[in-house]
Parts: sequence; C-alpha cells; structure tokens
Amino acid sequence: MKMYLNGKWVENEKVIEVRHPYTQEVVDTVPSARPDQVEEALASAERGAKVMAELPAHRRAEILRKTADLILDHSEELARLLTLEVGKALRESRGEVSRAAGVLRLSAEEAGRIRGETMNLDADAGGEGKLGMTLRVPCGVVAAITPFNVPLCLLAHKAGPALAAGNALVAKPASDTPLSSIKLTEFLLESGLPPEGIQILTGPGGVTGEQLASDRRVRKISFTGSHAVAQRLTQVAGIKKLSLELGGNSPTVIMADADLDLAVRSLTATGYALAGQACISTQRVLVEKSVYEEFLERFRPSVEALVAGDPLDEKTQVGPLIREADAKRVEEWIQEAVSDGAKLVTGGTRQGNLVQPAILGAVKQSSRISRDELFGPAVGVIPVDNLDQAIALANDTRYGLSASIFTQDVSKAMRFTREVQSGNIQINWGTLWRADFMPYGGLKDSGLGKEGPRYAVEEMTELKMVIFH
Repeated sequence: MKMYLNGKWVENEKVIEVRHPYTQEVVDTVPSARPDQVEEALASAERGAKVMAELPAHRRAEILRKTADLILDHSEELARLLTLEVGKALRESRGEVSRAAGVLRLSAEEAGRIRGETMNLDADAGGEGKLGMTLRVPCGVVAAITPFNVPLCLLAHKAGPALAAGNALVAKPASDTPLSSIKLTEFLLESGLPPEGIQILTGPGGVTGEQLASDRRVRKISFTGSHAVAQRLTQVAGIKKLSLELGGNSPTVIMADADLDLAVRSLTATGYALAGQACISTQRVLVEKSVYEEFLERFRPSVEALVAGDPLDEKTQVGPLIREADAKRVEEWIQEAVSDGAKLVTGGTRQGNLVQPAILGAVKQSSRISRDELFGPAVGVIPVDNLDQAIALANDTRYGLSASIFTQDVSKAMRFTREVQSGNIQINWGTLWRADFMPYGGLKDSGLGKEGPRYAVEEMTELKMVIFH
C-alpha cells in the first residue's frame, strides 16, 4: 500500500513489511517516510487546515457519515485485513469495524454541536454595556499517532473529532499495523474530504513521529501508546495541546458477596480479549480470601475453554501477540512470577507468537506482572483480607486507567468509586468495557485528556473570548 501526502498517493524505495503475526507471512508493504516527505506533508496540512476551517459543518458531517457507510459496505474486507495485520480473532476484528463506523457517525453529530456561550460582563465593575461571548475554533493541524492493537477504531477516534471540528489531520499509524488506517484514509477521500484535509505517513515512530510532534505547525497531538513514548513526545512537542491515552495494569476487586458466575464470565472476556493486548485488559484480580479458592475453581475451566490459535479460524477466541518478542516477554513474566512464589493455575505455554491464556494464583504485589503493564493473555489473582486492603493494592501502581469491583453492596461500590485512583470505574463487570461516546482516559501515568467524540472535539478546538464594547 502507499502513503498519502500533499494530495497524492506515494511510494518509496525503502519499505516496511507488514507481517501476519500468526504465520509471519508478508501481508503487504508500506513506504518508510523520509524526513523531506514529513515536511511536505506538514506544509500540505497547513494549507489543508485553512480549507477545513472554511468547510461548513454540515459538509464535514456529511463526509464522516459517508465514510461510515463505506466502512460498513466493506466490513468483511476490513475485518480480514485487521486480522491479517494485527492477529486478533476475526470475530474481534468484525467488532472493531462496526465500532469504527459508529465513532465516525458520533463525530458527525458533534460537527454541528460546537458552540460557545454568552457572558454577563457587567458582573464585574466596569463591564456595564459590554457583551461577552466565547467562540470555539479549530486548532489547525492535528497529529494523530495510533498504536497497533486497535488501529482502525482508534484512528477513527482521532480522525472523526479532528475533522468534525474543522482541523486538518496528519495520521501516523503503528508500523506493525498501518493497512486499515490507509483504507480509512481512502474512504475519507472517496467521501469528499478535501485532498489536503488529511495526510497519512507510514514510518518508524522514533523518526517520523518525533518529527511530527516537534513541528510548530502541529497545534494538537493525540497519541495512544506506551508511557515511554509519551514521555519522549512531551519532551519534543513544545507548547501545544496534548492528549495522551497510555497504559495500565487494571485491577478488579471481587468481594465475598459478589456474583461469582458473573465475575468469571466477565473476566474470561476482559482478561483475554485481543490476547490481552488492550490497555484496559483485566490484569490483576484481588479476591476476598473467603471466596478466593472458589473463584479460582470456577475461573480455571472457563479460561481453559478459550480457543487459542489461527485468528482467521471462526472458532478462535484468542489470537497471537503482535510480535514474538512480546510473546517471549509475557512468557518470561509468567515464569518470573512463578519463581517469586505465584502458582501457575493454567496456561502460559508459548508457541511462536501464541501464548495460551494463563491464570496465576497467589501473585505477589512486588512481581512485574502486578506492577507493570503485561499486555498479554495472563491474569494474576491475589487474595486480600478486606476492601481496605483491596483498595490499597489497587492504588499501589503508577497507572490509573481502569478498575472494577464485583459486589452486591452499594456502599462498598460507592467507596471503591470514590477512593480508587482510576479514570474509568466499572461496577459488576471487568475493566475492559467502553461506550465510544463516553469520556475515556486515565489518571496518573495513564495519560492526559479524554477521548469520545464530544470530549475529543473540545480537546481539538481552542477557545476565543470575544468582547463587544
């Protein structure tokens, strides 16, 4: 596939191979952007920003709706492409395609809802006879840097609000999974987006991403990815608006009064979806001691029933990890936790990029699988004495993206909601759940800002204060 810049599709001699994580076969190649091409894209985006700002809101909304229709018209093709580049199970890819179309429809609605307010300036002495109003205007050029795990939907979460707000977009997808992002760019252009309203650059993040982030013409960066990369981006970005959606090691608390059948069903889904490669995957399960053994007895067969294998097989529920290096890391962390005293209840064996879904019991809080982000198909289970200890352990992390509790006691749920340091709180479900219109983002080292079209539009516009004298 080609990348798109300055109103044309471009290829280079130097290319990046996109490989299917399960077989390692080359699916396609994309160009590796040169610095001069990044410069060309930025100059084009600066011109495109002026065009986009003048494009009426109803036209921006129409383009996004047409793009959503095209996504659904090509849903099976896109789902297969996602599975080939990401390695996620085909059933999960179909869900991502549907979500991406929905995000663009939500963004289209927000194009007509960008508004300011009037202010009574005579509330201040000397303000008599004056009229104040606020006005939201586009940032200009927005850079969208997306990760490998949900490439189509997460680009939709950035492109939809950016374009709805009247910005030009420069997209930099992950080098492992750029193909579905290129298809989304094709659909946007086919739907009538001005030629310089979007650029898509494929290349290594350490070069292409940094060049984008550091350029003064980029007024807003929307990034989803690792904490380490986010730190580097903030160092080079300079004075501009930033949205950072980073990682987590999401805790779930199970109290003695919990519905254990519901908890098992939920955590089987939220711990192993996308082979655990989601920033809000359930990673730590803190279980009150009186039901700890019973929970493990029920959880084990449910996880062992998951089918791991070829993601193109309709029966597969858990596919491979994106790279063999990541699978080896997950295997290493599991073995390290066992060496540290944890019990391997089930799974954890590796074949190539595929890791069998694993449960670890009696995990220590000091283990890496408790303290860092695993990003793999394993869940650590920790016995706790009571809610006090559970909340303390849930908060004993630099992350704060998603957390959940299973209990029938409303007062316990409310206390958990107030005291746990997390941007997303789930009651009686696992940590991996998101409605695409809700405000989504983390606390602490899990990021800055919120996604969800309504909230992202606010992040991708700037506020003017206007005073009539």
